[in-house]
Amino acid sequence: MSKVSRRRVLKATGAIAAMPAASQGGAGSADLSSDDIGGLPRIKQDLVEPPLVPKHEQISPGGPVIVEVELVAREVKKVVDGAGTEVHALTFNGSIPGPLIVCHEGDFVELTLRNPRGNAFMHNIDFHASTGGLGGGALTQVNPGEQVVLRWRATKPGTFIYHCAPGGSMIPYHVVSGMNGAVMVLPREGLSDRDGSPIRYDRAYYVGEQDLYVPRDAEGNFKRYTSHADGIADTLGAMRGLIPSHVVFNGGAGSLTGDQALRAKVGEAVLFIHSQANRDSRPHLIGGHGDYVWEQGSFSDPPAHGLETWFIRGGSAGAAIYTFRQPGVYNYLNHNLIEAVELGALAQVVVEGEWDETLMKQVQPPGPIPA
Repeated sequence: MSKVSRRRVLKATGAIAAMPAASQGGAGSADLSSDDIGGLPRIKQDLVEPPLVPKHEQISPGGPVIVEVELVAREVKKVVDGAGTEVHALTFNGSIPGPLIVCHEGDFVELTLRNPRGNAFMHNIDFHASTGGLGGGALTQVNPGEQVVLRWRATKPGTFIYHCAPGGSMIPYHVVSGMNGAVMVLPREGLSDRDGSPIRYDRAYYVGEQDLYVPRDAEGNFKRYTSHADGIADTLGAMRGLIPSHVVFNGGAGSLTGDQALRAKVGEAVLFIHSQANRDSRPHLIGGHGDYVWEQGSFSDPPAHGLETWFIRGGSAGAAIYTFRQPGVYNYLNHNLIEAVELGALAQVVVEGEWDETLMKQVQPPGPIPA
């Protein structure tokens, strides 16, 4: 394991400090004993495959709870584009990205991480939202046939990534092979704008952007391998070139388009959670905006208002809310247009409703230029 710490101590936020003494227990706090924590209510969260998000309350209905989740390391083969290009993917629960986990500030997340017998690799997990032990990476190393249970407290509200971090070259190899996901820690009182007014959303989608590095043969064709072991040297070589073969949303080019497009209705506020575990990204909604954008993912900070494009730093997740005002098919993409159009980082949002000509109207259809 790397000896370089990737976490800094997180301080409890004002919302935690305002909780009753028996409910406090942020970073560095000893107000809750192990017995106290063990006696908290438990909620089993049924994780779902992205872009869907698990059922959750936007405002916490009470005090801290223990949110139980289960992630299973699955080593699977996936097709990532319309040409049939294959990758030997490393995943949490079989999807790229792994499922979104949702809790509230001050809650505890209790993870059961399983590494089934028959897998080739040791796996672990680094939660960027957590405090201590390489984000849990030092405490969650499981070999094939093992499982581990880790509990950590969500002291910082916002959106954060998680990923496998087994050490050395295997850290980037596992991340770019798909082994990453995100956590959303909501403020207990819910989201608010820069004036402190509450914000609610009608739908939420999780878009995980993934860079892939599929090796090519001498003729430029993508290679296929029978196993991770057969392709790992070539893949590491392609990774060191720093030029991805694919940049995709949710595991493959076109995975969020056509019949798999995201859905919404005019008048609905939609929350988009966007993560990129390795490279920078620039999400943009063509024909819409970011009404409220937490570009750096911190819900402790007020959102920016009315952005056209926002920036997601590599190794982070951000969030944006837009209320759709017109029907149609919207492209949600990485506004590095080469990566969007040529490499696959593009999704669609199909919005139903009535057209508002006061917002946009074709005054005159195309026709000959008058003499």
